[in-house]
Amino acid sequence: MVIKSVNLETVCGITSTLPENSLPEIAFAGKSNVGKSSLINGLMNRKNYARTSAQPGKTQTINFYNINNELYFVDLPGYGYANASVEVKAKWGKMIERYLHTSKQLKAVFLLIDIRHEPSANDVQMYQWIIEQGFMPVIIATKLDKIKRSQVAKQIKLIKTTLSMGPESTILPYSALSKQGREEIYEYIESLLETT
Repeated sequence: MVIKSVNLETVCGITSTLPENSLPEIAFAGKSNVGKSSLINGLMNRKNYARTSAQPGKTQTINFYNINNELYFVDLPGYGYANASVEVKAKWGKMIERYLHTSKQLKAVFLLIDIRHEPSANDVQMYQWIIEQGFMPVIIATKLDKIKRSQVAKQIKLIKTTLSMGPESTILPYSALSKQGREEIYEYIESLLETT
């Protein structure tokens, strides 16, 4: 997959009307500090197009990135951000729910999990919730460069067990630093586009 053009086309806040796109959409969900912006920048081959921040909870909108005029990367608000009020968290949840319910073009939801840690209660909840919306989440295990190679299999097993993932589920380890895993993610996206 060669990224020729990237355009942040639509930004939806809590009250915005979601766009009715005609191109396939791939959504990215994950905890506030899991490296979602870094992954999206890495996939788009752009340094700081999706805003990364040392302060979690930066993505408070649903951002639609038009990629090559072929598909959209949809960046969903990060969840589990401790400093957000209960009211704000509830609104973000409603936004994500509305998107998953109403998008006619959504092909897959990538759920990002930090490979170093056991998935949190929020992660498990999100995983189950995406399944309830009718999608089989693809897990991207981020921060791969932060653990030893010998630990990878053990951590992947921990994620699979904690999320009660079935044998048909997909888990793709990724490092924002070395871009290891990027080609596998591209291949997965291409395989989705071929079936549309």
